[in-house]
Amino acid sequence: MKVISERVNKTIYRDGDTVIKVFDKSYSRANVLNEALNHARAEETGLNIPELLEVMLVDGKWAIKLEYIEGKTLSALMAENPEKEDEYLELFVNLQLEMHSKKAPLLTKLKDKMMRKISESDLDATTRYELHTRLDGMPKHNKVCHGDFNTSNIIIEEGTGKAYIIDWSHATQGNASADTARTYLLFKLAGKDELAEKYMKLFCNKSDTARQYIDKWLPIVAASQSVKGKPEEREFLLRWVDVVDYE
Repeated sequence: MKVISERVNKTIYRDGDTVIKVFDKSYSRANVLNEALNHARAEETGLNIPELLEVMLVDGKWAIKLEYIEGKTLSALMAENPEKEDEYLELFVNLQLEMHSKKAPLLTKLKDKMMRKISESDLDATTRYELHTRLDGMPKHNKVCHGDFNTSNIIIEEGTGKAYIIDWSHATQGNASADTARTYLLFKLAGKDELAEKYMKLFCNKSDTARQYIDKWLPIVAASQSVKGKPEEREFLLRWVDVVDYE
């Protein structure tokens, strides 16, 4: 088995025509099983997703085995071909819109997950109350949301050019604009401010969504994301929560 990538709490290996994602012993078994379940539910929507093959134990650690897609991530392709940035961004937004057109009624509701995350945050009670109230007032939708939709979670298959969406551990069903706000913040977190603005503009144009509407989601999404993650990311995200204006 060859290591493809190492992330916090997990190592991803290639084994022939499969990928094995091995989680640390400290990682919750429930979270591994939930990720596999999310993946299976997303697969049922008919989107291009590597096939889930098995949930298993590797040296006493929980692991998920998936079909291996021969290709490069969209982020790698963007870095290699900067002149094609607009073309790749168009593909990226089209993929996100296709995903948002799907339904998966058994996925966790995005609102429920965000309510819980805001409660878990160490924000003061006044800010938490304001965010909970705002979130409660947002329109309720049931679109498939990825929760971590970024260019490194898209693989473009070699030869066919077919795009596959990977890493469904944060998938929920809910309002697509929350998912869009999350992607925008991911670009900002990576220091890609220009790309973030380009992305937002393109998404709003293609989906006929008002920018102000997605902006309303930013403090809510930033607060719920601040619960996990690196300290420097938390600091960045909490700056977005500071835009809360009390009436």
